[in-house]
Formats: sequence, C-alpha cells, structure tokens
Amino acid sequence: MDARFPQKVSVAGLDREKSLSLLQTTHRISLENARHQWFFIVRLLGRPIRAYCLFKTMACRPDPRGSASHPRSPTPAILEVMDVLYGLHPVEEAIRAGNGRIDRISISRERKDAKLAALASLARSAGVRVSSEARDQLTRAAKTEMHQGVVAYLRERAFLSIEDLLAPAADGHTRFFLALDGVEDPHNLGALLRTADGAGVDGVLLPERRSAPITAVAAKTSAGATEHIRIARVTNLVRSLEQMKKNNIWVVGLDERGIPDYTDFNFDTDCVLVLGREGAGLHDLVKKTCDHLLRIPMAGKVSSLNVSVAGAVVMYEAMRQRNAGGVQTKTPPAPPVAKKRKGLGSI
Repeated sequence: MDARFPQKVSVAGLDREKSLSLLQTTHRISLENARHQWFFIVRLLGRPIRAYCLFKTMACRPDPRGSASHPRSPTPAILEVMDVLYGLHPVEEAIRAGNGRIDRISISRERKDAKLAALASLARSAGVRVSSEARDQLTRAAKTEMHQGVVAYLRERAFLSIEDLLAPAADGHTRFFLALDGVEDPHNLGALLRTADGAGVDGVLLPERRSAPITAVAAKTSAGATEHIRIARVTNLVRSLEQMKKNNIWVVGLDERGIPDYTDFNFDTDCVLVLGREGAGLHDLVKKTCDHLLRIPMAGKVSSLNVSVAGAVVMYEAMRQRNAGGVQTKTPPAPPVAKKRKGLGSI
C-alpha cells in the first residue's frame, strides 16, 4: 500500500476509496490522476475550510445551503458515488433481480400514474427506499429527459471472473457463451446483452479495454437484462479465449469472409461466439484464436449487418439448434401426389 495515501484520512466525510471513486467518476480520469488530486487535498487538511471548498470545487456541485465561512456538511445525495439506472422496465428488472445492487430509487413528483405507483410498491416490498424528486432533479441525475419519471441509484457492480463462467453447469447442459471484441457503442452493447438474455446465453465476456462500459444508456437499451445476465470482465480477451479452449469450449468467430455459413455449424456443444467491433470486425489476433470463422450470407449490396443484429441472428440460430438437438439434415421435399381426375373425360 502506498504510504502517501493513508486509509484513515477522510475528505468532506468520505474515506479514501470513496473519495478516489468520486473524483474518477466526476472528472472521468484515471485512478492514478485521482490519487494525485486526492493527495493534494489531503495536504490542505490542516486548513479544513479551504480543503472542504477545494474538494467541493473539484468533485461536487456547489451546495447553496452552505458558505465558505460556515460550510454545511454535504448530503449523501451529493457525495455518494453510484451508477444510475433509469426507465420503468430497466428499474423494474433490477428490482426483480434481487441482487442487492439498488440502494434507492427516486420517482417524479409531477408524474402520477398506475405504472409508477406499481413500481414504487414493488420497490418498497423489496426493501428498497423510495423518494420523490422534482423531474428536473431526475433529469440531472440521469443526464437525459428519457427517464420516464424514475431513477434508481445502484451500488458498484461486482463482475465475475473467467473461472466463474467456466464452472460446470449444475444441470449438465452444454454451455453457450458470448464474447465481445471491442464493441464500443453502448446501444449495441445493451442490445446484445438483451438478446443474450433472451437466447439463454450462459455468460458474456467483456474486455476491460476497448469496450463500452455498462452505463445507464446500455442498461436502458438492454431493458434491464444487464441485471440478469452473467458478465465477466477480462484483462486479455485472447488469453481468456485460450483458457476456454483448454476447457474444451469451441471458439467460434463471426466474420464476413468466414466459412461455412452460420446455419451449417453445430451449436449443440460447448462453444463461445465471438463478435467483433463496429465497422472493423474481429482483431487479427482474436481471429487467429478462433477455431471456426462463420459468416452470414448476404443477398444484397451491403456486405455485413450491424453487430447487434448479426449477433441476434446467430444467437437465436444457436438456441434453435440447442432446443432441437443440433443441426437438422435438410430432406428434399416429397414429390407431388397425382390427383385423381374427375368429371368428363376422366379415365
């Protein structure tokens, strides 16, 4: 542990880890830069008012009820570092998931309807705190007006490891995973996670770098699937795929120049489907790691589909095969049966 950053020192009522997290989230800076800023604040703690005002300037919005001469302790709503989730369906799914990630939800005072009342009742029955806020306050928290009158504040997400995903299935069924190689659009990420949940994917691999984070936008697009699907964050995707191969899991990539067609591959086995980034597809090293490269045949002028659409096509083909027991042999149609002639001139 770095001796320059003592654990017991707090800034404006926050301990070291929460202070670092707040600086990172607010300014979107690296952990190392957050440490330098935090250490600079700690050095001023001999003058509490100056340290307090500096911390407020760097990390928080001003509190109109305080002043430099008589600073008021910040409220938890100002200083707590939490992800937000907005929208009726995503918040409802997060409550039903029952994973304890929701700290509280805020609903709009201006909107009064049965759907919002039912959601508030569901939250209270699950032991989640419910408060009423002005719609403008919810818009500031969600950073969009498309929150539908409800915002949930989430605790930090605990991602799984690759070892968690590789654990044998309890019922012994063949496993089907999804790996995303550099998908950076949160809308595409949310759509893929929604499809993965619907197609029965056993887990998703996301690289720590060159990948969209699971933000409120991704969660809204996924319609709450982010709270149900098992997600592992991996440092090196190629190394994780190699580890899956050692556990007898086929690595199958999707590429417009691949062979064979996706419908000719037998998905009724342990396998992981790897999808590449928008526009450029799979990285070369990831492509070389794949056991098979499949393609989606295209009949028009465009050479490929959007990654979320292509992923949905293949994932549901995999689900169809797994439910039917593998690739079904195509049998030629039976010859037409000659109909008996009736009427004049019949023999």
